[in-house]
Amino acid sequence: MLRIAHIVNPVKAPEGSELTIVQPITFESIRIARSFATDISVELFTASYPEDHSIIPSYFHKTPDLERSIRDIPAFAGKKKLPFIKDILQRLYSSTDAEWLIYTNADIALMPQFYATVAQLIAAGYDAIVINRRRISRAYHSVSELPLMYSDIGASHPGYDCFVFHRDLLAHFSLEGICIGVPFIEVSLLHNIITRATSLKHIDDMHLTFHIGMEVMPPVDRDLYRHNRATYEQNIRPLLKPDFDSSKFPYQHLALPARMIRYALNPCYSTALMLELEGKTFMRKIKILLDEMRWRILAR
Repeated sequence: MLRIAHIVNPVKAPEGSELTIVQPITFESIRIARSFATDISVELFTASYPEDHSIIPSYFHKTPDLERSIRDIPAFAGKKKLPFIKDILQRLYSSTDAEWLIYTNADIALMPQFYATVAQLIAAGYDAIVINRRRISRAYHSVSELPLMYSDIGASHPGYDCFVFHRDLLAHFSLEGICIGVPFIEVSLLHNIITRATSLKHIDDMHLTFHIGMEVMPPVDRDLYRHNRATYEQNIRPLLKPDFDSSKFPYQHLALPARMIRYALNPCYSTALMLELEGKTFMRKIKILLDEMRWRILAR
């Protein structure tokens, strides 16, 4: 039987905040999706701080409490208590021997067919799946409205907040210092998966996850944004770049001009980097062609 382990990071948010509305919807959508999946083992886990325990439903297994946060960096001592993605994923890995691991943000709800669809994609041979969410109206406020949310097709979203991958890939990820809840968490996870996966499925046209709220790029803490960006660009990307290959990045089914427009518009990709990678791929193809021509001449 296929075994999947899924982890989220619940937060006991202040009363009246958006998360107090969204998280119960997320939790219930996950429970329903698990019940919908037949012939699949789906284990549900959380990684949280002790003060967050009271909001976690009983059908989630609590992993050992998180010990570090961005506040441990002196410059960010007064910031929101955001954990590091590496700590969350390591707790998931250590808490299960399921072959397939999933991480989603705590504000990402699942469609009922989510796990069943993931299982079929795994059966098709993919060792990693990255799923873009749909955006729906903020008009929804209650778990009782989930049928209406399921029926709301909403709009697409360019960002990444749902990651499925084989557990063996995690040992090769470079994620130290990246905190969740701030841009460049998705870039760091995405680029690790692109680099380390053998067969990646990028989904931006299926109705599998959704988020309440239509904003594409909400306001962010500029200090934490700069931290995550610098950590990625200075520490993580140099480790991954030797293994970057443009053919493994999304949008390869498009012609080069259309591909580059997508990369330029999506903040998860550096236009300069993608131009560099596309150039290397082009030159490699030219070399292969020239080598073949030389060999055919010599073979006469």
